[in-house]
Amino acid sequence: MSNKRSNSFRQAILQGNRRLSSKALLEEKGLSLSQRLIRHVAYETLPREIDRKWYYDSYTCCPPPWFMITVTLLEVAFFLYNGVSLGQFVLQVTHPRYLKNSLVYHPQLRAQAWRYLTYIFMHAGIEHLGLNVVLQLLVGVPLEMVHGATRIGLVYVAGVVAGSLAVSVADMTAPVVGSSGGVYALVSAHLANIVMNWSGMKCQFKLLRMAVALICMSMEFGRAVWLRFHPSAYPPCPHPSFVAHLGGVAVGITLGVVVLRNYEQRLQDQSLWWIFVAMYTVFVLFAIFWNIFAYTLLDLKLPPPP
Repeated sequence: MSNKRSNSFRQAILQGNRRLSSKALLEEKGLSLSQRLIRHVAYETLPREIDRKWYYDSYTCCPPPWFMITVTLLEVAFFLYNGVSLGQFVLQVTHPRYLKNSLVYHPQLRAQAWRYLTYIFMHAGIEHLGLNVVLQLLVGVPLEMVHGATRIGLVYVAGVVAGSLAVSVADMTAPVVGSSGGVYALVSAHLANIVMNWSGMKCQFKLLRMAVALICMSMEFGRAVWLRFHPSAYPPCPHPSFVAHLGGVAVGITLGVVVLRNYEQRLQDQSLWWIFVAMYTVFVLFAIFWNIFAYTLLDLKLPPPP
């Protein structure tokens, strides 16, 4: 994979527009709380010392990491609204009116294209929302601080769409709720980036942090698998699918890794970027045609509309 940097990055280094200290950032003393936070984020997400110094010197918190914070607040707001309207906060998905919400992806209503994205604002319950919010804030906000809202938003939304489309192909009779597709795309991309750059990553307790992230993901995924095969509260429609998690992971270790691999390198300069974009486009087109024709050709019996 190419290690080229953008022209502006290379020129700034070559022309001496900034002074790179000969000592590592970790050795610098007398930093303020905000400076220590920025340094911590740099070591959490970037594998090269030159990138960490460049980020530390140039970061201004303008704009702030608004994308992940906004998405999280919207998810919490929708959950609270549904909790009040349904009178239920734990395992909301078992409520008979839950699937009537126009944001949920339902196989009978797959022609309503917005549902492939808006399902992220509906969660199965507070336990589902809690794990997703913790993961996307702990991982997504630092990543957005470094890579920007455009790149992180791209990975997140690609994971969300891939998740619902994967369900429509692999688990055709099940609905989908939750932001796990986007969350798993970000977390899997971050973990894969750490593994690929293990020697260069200087974050503290990286092995422990990876283990905690994997445990949290496994717990959330296990909950989703259990719920999918648990007897439905509104037969014949099953509980929401867990396949969206796998779609998010697939996006994370392909598109996500390329996006996070090289700091300050333009995506259009990376050959792997175009390969994975082409693969993602082919999958989306395949899923669209599958949704148009496969249900009829397979004569699949779908649950009734909510």
